[in-house]
Amino acid sequence: MANRFVASYVTPAAGAATNVARRLDRAARQPPVVETLHEYLDLLASERPVPGGGSAAAVSAALGAALVAMVARIARGGAHDPAALAAIVARADELRAQLETARLRDERAFDGVIEAQRLPKASEAEKALRREALESALEGAAQAPLDAAALCVDVLELAPPLLDAAGKALRSDVGCAAEFAFAGLAGCAYNVRVNHRFMRDAARIARQEAVLSERVRTGRALLERTRAGLA
Repeated sequence: MANRFVASYVTPAAGAATNVARRLDRAARQPPVVETLHEYLDLLASERPVPGGGSAAAVSAALGAALVAMVARIARGGAHDPAALAAIVARADELRAQLETARLRDERAFDGVIEAQRLPKASEAEKALRREALESALEGAAQAPLDAAALCVDVLELAPPLLDAAGKALRSDVGCAAEFAFAGLAGCAYNVRVNHRFMRDAARIARQEAVLSERVRTGRALLERTRAGLA
């Protein structure tokens, strides 16, 4: 079962690795790739394993951040505190940029898992190196969406205070922003936990799960506040 998680995405095994760290870090050194939305969705729908759910979760939350910024920018022309709204705009724009980076980090982290799975395992020494490399790669693949989950919560925090300023015409956009951010958070949680299923370090799993559970609880409470404000 553990092997099928990664092996189903792997092309025929690569040749012997001369440097484990170099192979695992290769994806992280690639320059950022900027696609159109159409191109990204085509990649997401393709047979390639990357981008996947973790990447899409970050994009969902980034859409939420963009909507928050839009509403706050429009609302600045009204009677509400322009300084407070400007601060929301700045924070939402910052979070959107961070989530775009989180999306790439998640994609590269899973690339690292694939690279570790491709390492040779003919000898006991190679098997030991491969186990160590795979454990490290899986930890990174869990940490990337865990970090993105914190950004999702930060987007959710911007929604409730924006409701009063939004006005009737824009309140639905605030609701959409919160729903997109929480969808991103839920997606991040799935991706953290699927990696935990294949990790061996129980203490590390427990630490990450404790952080994740708190972020999900906080995010859910913020979503409910936004929903209540829209009722």
